[in-house]
Amino acid sequence: MSKVLAILGELSDRDIDWMIANGSKKKITANTILINEGQPIDALYILLEGTMKAYVSGVKAQEIGIIAAGEVLGEMSFVDGRLPSATVEAIDDTLVLSISKEKLNEKLEQDVLFSLRFYRAVTKFLSTRLRGTVTHFSDRSEVLYPDSLENNNVETEIDNNALAKSRSETLMLRLKG
Repeated sequence: MSKVLAILGELSDRDIDWMIANGSKKKITANTILINEGQPIDALYILLEGTMKAYVSGVKAQEIGIIAAGEVLGEMSFVDGRLPSATVEAIDDTLVLSISKEKLNEKLEQDVLFSLRFYRAVTKFLSTRLRGTVTHFSDRSEVLYPDSLENNNVETEIDNNALAKSRSETLMLRLKG
């Protein structure tokens, strides 16, 4: 599940409208770094077009993932207040929606229901990603998470995914236009 689908599935239409009204579109050219490992960032980003790569420094820069349109960037640093743990660089020309930390923090402080939905969405996504990471590095994923094979909330998840996809398409169309 992409980050943006996890997040949009929890937010309301009004929340999405607020993000569009308070965010700004930014063009990022190929080979430009959007987020530097260990350097503060001042925004949360949604990748609207293009692809980016994430990598960590060390003796050799190790690529840890490719980021496609529809993904959210900077959510971990936003939530925990720590510096980014990876560098994110544009592979090709990209377009992002940038929502400043300042505006987002104000919204979270002023709108308790938005705050609840936002943090619930980010928490669900991070939990899903952590489970996927553990499963990826485990030989015995069925033992680690036996309940992941039998999801009692399949109908809710399908409805939520359909709503999230619809919101994602709407968001992308409104921002690209």
